[in-house]
Amino acid sequence: MILSNFKAFPRIGRLVGIDWGARRTGVAVSDESHEFVFARAPIVSDTPQDLLNAILHIVNSEKIVGIVIGLPLWMDGAESETTAMVRKFAEELSTRTDVPIMFIDETLSSTAAQEQMGRVRVRDIKEKLDSESARLILENAIALIGREFAY
Repeated sequence: MILSNFKAFPRIGRLVGIDWGARRTGVAVSDESHEFVFARAPIVSDTPQDLLNAILHIVNSEKIVGIVIGLPLWMDGAESETTAMVRKFAEELSTRTDVPIMFIDETLSSTAAQEQMGRVRVRDIKEKLDSESARLILENAIALIGREFAY
């Protein structure tokens, strides 16, 4: 199920963050307490079905209780063609799992991730940037979850 806010999102348990890409998708996973977030190797997929299967494998094997997907928006908040593809992916994923799914604005996550990576080789950027972006997406979502429950 795709939720509209973090109020019903799990406060305890492992979460997965996803930075969707048509070919390479970044992935990060939290610990159960949401204190730590770890970037994982990106998923390289040839078809949307391959990506869905890979995400579902992570959800099942790591006992994931919540999925956070970065939503690519324009700087003014408008949606793009990519936004529609991410929403379509999330809808398909929601038909294959009961784990709640939330979107979070991922504007500038790749830029911030690259800045945090510092000076690295171009090859390293290509290999690690997507999952570093997923890590930032998940860390931002965890901060929002904490704020939702602080009040």
